[in-house]
Amino acid sequence: MKYKTIIIDLHYLPCVEYFVPFLYTDKIQIEANDNFQKQSYRNRCYILTANRVERLTVPVLKANKGLPYREIEIDDKQKWQNQHWRALTTAYAKAPYFEIYADIFREVIYQDHQFVYELNLDLLTGCLKALGIPTKLSQTDSYHQEYTDDVLDLRGQLHPKRECGIVRAEEYIQVFHQSFVKNLSILDVVFCEGPNARNILKNTTLKYL
Repeated sequence: MKYKTIIIDLHYLPCVEYFVPFLYTDKIQIEANDNFQKQSYRNRCYILTANRVERLTVPVLKANKGLPYREIEIDDKQKWQNQHWRALTTAYAKAPYFEIYADIFREVIYQDHQFVYELNLDLLTGCLKALGIPTKLSQTDSYHQEYTDDVLDLRGQLHPKRECGIVRAEEYIQVFHQSFVKNLSILDVVFCEGPNARNILKNTTLKYL
């Protein structure tokens, strides 16, 4: 089914499930007027290392419940950029397409972002570039509780503590591939599959599409 618009919240280096709906619309609207949620994908992602699935978390300041997402500041005192890039390099340096796409994400991660929302928006743009997805991005002007039926509302649908919405995952060769791990950060697919990453998304089935 082709949707006129899909509205979704903004995540840090989003998982595979996040990007599959982008293939079903020409217009993605980012929710820019909601509140920050702790322990969510807003400031974390998951990658595959030699020993385990590792969580990368962007440290934030004053992430109290009810604060607007766009006002949440990054805590740069923790030197998270070095930690994240070291982890990504350790995990994917031997991936076939790491050297081709790495600079896109390294540049954004090391930019001087004050707010996690701005960081995530720039990273999302980089992800779409790497995937070759030309979907138009826009941001909401105000918050709406509900939308009409021609809008697929995915806000809050994806959460690390909630069951994954993938019904059928298209498997690919991962760097550490003793057994396939689905729904990692999209970087896992980009670095391992390169130009074929978009086909991986096309062959991945979600329960709500």
